[in-house]
Amino acid sequence: MPTLWPYPLCGNTRSVSLSLFGVFYFILSAVLYIVALPLLVFLSFKPKYKESIPSRFFLFNNPRFKSKSGIWFHVCSLGEARALKPILELLPDENIKITTITHTGQAEAKKYNAEVRYLPYEMFLPFWATEERVLVVLEAEFWYMLFSVMRAKRARIILLNARISEKSVKKYLQFAWFYKRLLSNVEVVYAQSEADKNRFIALGAKNIEVIGNIKLAGKISKTKDYQKPESELIVAGSTHEGEEDAVLKAFVEYKKQMDAKLVIVPRHPERFEKVYELMQKYAANSSLTISRFSQSKEFKSDMILVDAMGELNNIYAISDIAILGGAFRDDIGGHNPLEPAYFGCKIITGKHFFHQKELFKYVHHVQYVQSDEIHKALLKARELPSSMVDEQINLKPVIDRIIQK
Repeated sequence: MPTLWPYPLCGNTRSVSLSLFGVFYFILSAVLYIVALPLLVFLSFKPKYKESIPSRFFLFNNPRFKSKSGIWFHVCSLGEARALKPILELLPDENIKITTITHTGQAEAKKYNAEVRYLPYEMFLPFWATEERVLVVLEAEFWYMLFSVMRAKRARIILLNARISEKSVKKYLQFAWFYKRLLSNVEVVYAQSEADKNRFIALGAKNIEVIGNIKLAGKISKTKDYQKPESELIVAGSTHEGEEDAVLKAFVEYKKQMDAKLVIVPRHPERFEKVYELMQKYAANSSLTISRFSQSKEFKSDMILVDAMGELNNIYAISDIAILGGAFRDDIGGHNPLEPAYFGCKIITGKHFFHQKELFKYVHHVQYVQSDEIHKALLKARELPSSMVDEQINLKPVIDRIIQK
């Protein structure tokens, strides 16, 4: 039986009707919040979380949306925020709101003409969320309180670019009863693939359509033109902890055989200093030169750390080979291969690309290797054609569904 939520929503006299399960879930989230409070305070001082955790868990500088009756997009991080661009370009006259989870996603979302916030922790949502016409949630951001509160506020809920990875599907199925309840709030699921559609069906979702990955619709471009060095240029893009070490080890060996330069672009800016220290060790042991891109904006050294945001596409545009990070570890799931493929890079990546599996279907001439095989892949790349993409996506049905009254 539904029960009326007993508290006013920040001055809004209208109450939210939640199920008894919803009330239980809220109480559970509050208990978990109290238990995790010391850890949250501690993490708030970490560079990676110093903005997102205070905003999400303490509502610091994270007020409710100023306006109502708009289209609210919720994304997690940088890649999903970027994927919104072709969608928002087709909604120029709409009242757009965006929430994110990570600080990199927040920075990207702020480039749009929209109200941008962090998504608060679930306990705050009954009091924080405003009444909107539509809530569009990208990929795998399944938050029970978000869905139930917005449905109680009569918002239409759409899952876009929806996916459930092969690696995580067993965990979802163990709680199928929970996800069936959560997904019952959803009007339509736009899945990335037939495999994703079948996984959503197994979780009890209704009205599922396969449209492909909306990242295929994004316009890929560069913002600056840099002079390509005469030697071969290798870029290690969107790298994570542990991956730079493998790349540097392979490059030092490759450098003994070929005239090449290596550019490293870490995925997270808070790791710039640590990666530079690692590069210094390899440079010292192999008599190679090293520099920071932020200081010279040139590619004269043997190894260059790109310690600036928003430069990766500009560097893909002048690179011969792209070592795409996020897939040499088994806990990241890979990163978007469309950008290096668009600029004609020969792509080398790891075998753990489960979150990007659908996108890699459309990219040809990619080498999938283990960390200790990067050196061999670099040598083999000289014989291979450039990577390429040969697929597009039609966004019109999605836009029509979003704006329907």
